[in-house]
Amino acid sequence: MRIIVQLILYCLLFTCMVRLSVRGGAINGLYFYPKPVQERAIEIGLTTQDTVNRKRKRFMSMFYFVMLAALLLIVGLWNRVTDFRTAYLQVLLFLEVMNWYDGIVIDRVWVGHSKFWVLPGTEDIPFVQTWGQVLKKRCILTLIWIVGAAIPAGLIVLLF
Repeated sequence: MRIIVQLILYCLLFTCMVRLSVRGGAINGLYFYPKPVQERAIEIGLTTQDTVNRKRKRFMSMFYFVMLAALLLIVGLWNRVTDFRTAYLQVLLFLEVMNWYDGIVIDRVWVGHSKFWVLPGTEDIPFVQTWGQVLKKRCILTLIWIVGAAIPAGLIVLLF
């Protein structure tokens, strides 16, 4: 039961981080959008490429740091995991749940069904991933996380 609560909290943290990135309007998260939407938003003067790049770099740095720190603290400190195998399996679970949560809940449900994410002047350009795109991207990330989960798992063993 504890791991379910932790997964929910981790996904809520993910959602809060995304919401934080677009405080002040969806234009602040233009880097989340497909290239054609980004190009149109820049073309019609909603923002500049430099601003998009700066915001992407700032947000993604903070996002990776916060999500990694939370993962290390949950698995290493809260769950008191000290062996690599257990750390790896728990990290992999968290990363895979986050991966599919992002594709289904964030991309398809929240972005796909909220007027908040529609940028003025880009309404005619599709910006929500199709189910096929979501499945393809999430399957690729699933494979990446199978390998990538070893890094945070190793950090947990070293730090805790």
